[in-house]
Amino acid sequence: MFFKTIDFSKFSSIKVGQPTEVLMLEREDSIPTDRVIIGHANNLLVSPAPPALMMLSKDFSFIELDDEVLTIGCATPTGKILSFAKKNDLAGFEFVSKLPGSLGGMVAMNAGVKSYEVFNILEAVKINGEWIPKEQIEHGYRFAKLGGVATEVRFKVKKGFDKELLDELINLRSNQPKTASAGSAFKNPEGDYAGRLIEAVGLKGMSKGAMQWSEVHANFLVNHGDGTFEEVKELIDLAKERVFDKFGVKLVEEVKVL
Repeated sequence: MFFKTIDFSKFSSIKVGQPTEVLMLEREDSIPTDRVIIGHANNLLVSPAPPALMMLSKDFSFIELDDEVLTIGCATPTGKILSFAKKNDLAGFEFVSKLPGSLGGMVAMNAGVKSYEVFNILEAVKINGEWIPKEQIEHGYRFAKLGGVATEVRFKVKKGFDKELLDELINLRSNQPKTASAGSAFKNPEGDYAGRLIEAVGLKGMSKGAMQWSEVHANFLVNHGDGTFEEVKELIDLAKERVFDKFGVKLVEEVKVL
């Protein structure tokens, strides 16, 4: 293991944060219990005083195909996974397109598009050095209780990459803003959409400093320059307050705040 200083104002997808010392884990390392694991910071908001952080190093960026078993390291970028699935005609990975970050982050939040989620296709996750079948991991819409650090994921191989499905899922994400953001700020409440609720309370397009509820999609907080943690938090808290006051709905953050 080794330490690396990461500037989250450049590294994170929302471009908010500051240079922070992060412990990088390598294979065969013992996993510390006093640090918070992060992925590639694509759904992450780092505060001015975050807890002690750690990440998987490039040691955990790999894809191994052995007969009917596919094993992927949790530091593997989603783009690399999609390219491998296309090249090897593997079904089930079409939804990975346009999902940013690494596999570990996807697993930690059970990421997906519509009804397509990563837990639908995985078989087991290696957590703290032990393979755990997915049936033993509590998971659901945009959450997974891993109870430790995931380093590898095992999938059962199924042939037949679906190009038409890929195009359909890419089209679903065409309404998302191109400006720097952390993706969806809130989870969709059951039977409704966070973006619709945020727009309904008059916040679509509202700014605080460099941060703004996107005019393209109201559930995206976008950074037009040197946005700060305080500006993000103020807009998040305002949305939660207004939506609850008008609709009685408690919005739950999808973005992870540290």
